[in-house]
Amino acid sequence: MEHTKYQEGRTELAELGKFALIDRLTEGFSARQKSTVMGVGDDCAVLGGGRRKMLVTTETLAEGVTFDMMYTPLKHLGYKAVAVSLSNIAAMNGTARQIVVSIAVSNRYSVEALEELYAGIRLCCERYDVDLAGGDTTSSRSGMVISVTAIGDVESERICYRKGAGLHDLICVSGDLGSAYSGLLVLEREKATYQANPGFQPELDGYDYVLERYLKPEPRFDIVQLLREKGITPTAMIDVSDGLASELLHICKQSRCGCEVYEERIPVDYQTSRVCSEMSKNMLPVSNALNGGKDYELLFTVKTSDYEKIKDCESVHIIGHITDGAPVMVTPQNSTIELRAQGWTAQK
Repeated sequence: MEHTKYQEGRTELAELGKFALIDRLTEGFSARQKSTVMGVGDDCAVLGGGRRKMLVTTETLAEGVTFDMMYTPLKHLGYKAVAVSLSNIAAMNGTARQIVVSIAVSNRYSVEALEELYAGIRLCCERYDVDLAGGDTTSSRSGMVISVTAIGDVESERICYRKGAGLHDLICVSGDLGSAYSGLLVLEREKATYQANPGFQPELDGYDYVLERYLKPEPRFDIVQLLREKGITPTAMIDVSDGLASELLHICKQSRCGCEVYEERIPVDYQTSRVCSEMSKNMLPVSNALNGGKDYELLFTVKTSDYEKIKDCESVHIIGHITDGAPVMVTPQNSTIELRAQGWTAQK
């Protein structure tokens, strides 16, 4: 009877996409505790009543959906699982303190394999001075699922939400964009070649940077520290996990504003451009930057009065400004293209 109930008026997950699905599932929930400062709707939940607020966030990686064991070393996977969760703490302008790790794993994996996974988890904890504070382990009928909850804190006056961007604020991004997706494209290309010819040896020389960006991303706490040293508190901030376009739309939606970003100012590494030219003559590097995701760079806005402080910051690029119009990208030919998120579909 229950099965029939859910079949009636069925809505496919792909019809909504990731963010519309989250909105629908969490609709009607309201904060009942005074200590819940921010619940659903940002990179982290913000909790606590004092001057220093607690940050809590969770990221889940599933085999066959967000990682492929054919080309993902277990040590890299452990490191990445922690890093992507810590990136949410950085996106709130916070400091990471602890993690909790839960895994579901099938008997296809040995004890030694899981030790290798946890060696990567330990390495990331050591690098970012974070404690492993607990977790859970259970069995899976197939594959592996890893969920990492990160806990951190930040002073109330320094919290960066997605909703704080103001008219004329400068839009900035750290590092470069599109490289992680380019690394994935290289790995998928070599995987397809290997499957067609098992005697094939992968050709990965010259792709070190984009491969590392995909397999072993780093949370940008160095940028958080740099901004503090410069006396800059962003008006809004988010990490680039789903592509520049998607993250810009999040800031615009929650800040109730528009934006103009300039195509020629979007930072792209030369290896990303090289991969695009190899894959297809129609694949543009800026498309990887806008829609590829998994770069875990920081996208943030600052007041125009901070221009002199930010303009010479290493690894920070000013790519546009906040407007009261639609979110658009301006091409070198001075035409505008409306920004759209590529969306997300649940995989079987």
